[in-house]
Amino acid sequence: MNKLRWGVLSTSNFALTKVIPAMLHAPHVEVAAIASRELSKAEAAAQRFGIAKVYGSYEALLADAEIDVVYNPMPNHLHVPWSIKALEAGKHVLCEKPIGLSAAEAQQLLDASQQHPQLKIMEAFMYRLHPQWQRAKQIVREGGIGELRTIQSLFTYYNDNPANVRNQADIGGGGLMDIGCYNISLSRFLFDAEPQRVLGIVEYDPQFGTDRIASGILDFGPALGNATSTFTCSTQLAPYQRVNILGTTGRVEIEIPFNAPPDQPCKLWHQRDGQIEEITLDICDQYTIEAEQFSLAVLNDTPVPTPLSDAVANMRVIEAVVASGKSNGWVSIR
Repeated sequence: MNKLRWGVLSTSNFALTKVIPAMLHAPHVEVAAIASRELSKAEAAAQRFGIAKVYGSYEALLADAEIDVVYNPMPNHLHVPWSIKALEAGKHVLCEKPIGLSAAEAQQLLDASQQHPQLKIMEAFMYRLHPQWQRAKQIVREGGIGELRTIQSLFTYYNDNPANVRNQADIGGGGLMDIGCYNISLSRFLFDAEPQRVLGIVEYDPQFGTDRIASGILDFGPALGNATSTFTCSTQLAPYQRVNILGTTGRVEIEIPFNAPPDQPCKLWHQRDGQIEEITLDICDQYTIEAEQFSLAVLNDTPVPTPLSDAVANMRVIEAVVASGKSNGWVSIR
């Protein structure tokens, strides 16, 4: 069985606790190297996970000709520059969300990727690959809720630590970038379309300067009967997440839509004809699925599950919500 040799840029807590442990179970993945600007951190991670190669700089990892794929879980402001460096080094790239700090920066990465058509690159929106989302999408596509009319989603947690990267505005912190990107992405995923305009209300933390509560309405325009998606995301509310997908004859509710647990079954509910069916999905790890599907796209030279153009489009909507919050009015998506 062919395995791709993956290198991890940084020893972020997210990578160490969520993604690397999951990658170790992907049949076509070998986590072969890890890099940190503090060599001791990379050494500790390598010992913990049995990673063969350790580097004290990101440049050194990219210079390793034996590395096939780079996983980039760095802070948001480093996503685009280091993903471009990885492409230029001849590596395939799986980059964490959000893809960049702006739509323009995301477009810069897309343009760079088109200079390397032999290489695969994808934004790591793992939730889309989880069976619960694939099932929800199937139900909607097959008319299981009638005509999709509106989606409501919540994603919140509480974090007021000033040292946390999510609370540092200058490097892309804030709720919209960290978790609101999911609310927006899922809406575009289910409608399989782009919103025509958005309305946003955004509250900023007076100390951090980051958005701590953001609510939005996405209007998908006349072609979809002015169907909508409404959401709230927050970095300073009680932890909670939920998605309701409502149509003319039914609805789908997803219990744990984003942080799907890797060690217990996930549930969704499908309501129609006056009955509610509870659907239980087998235990799986969405990060394992993500790494495996990306690896198969590389090995088979097939398209990645989500093209990078989708990441650019998602950033446009995030920016529009921010702009709407500042202007107190609807903002059109160009």
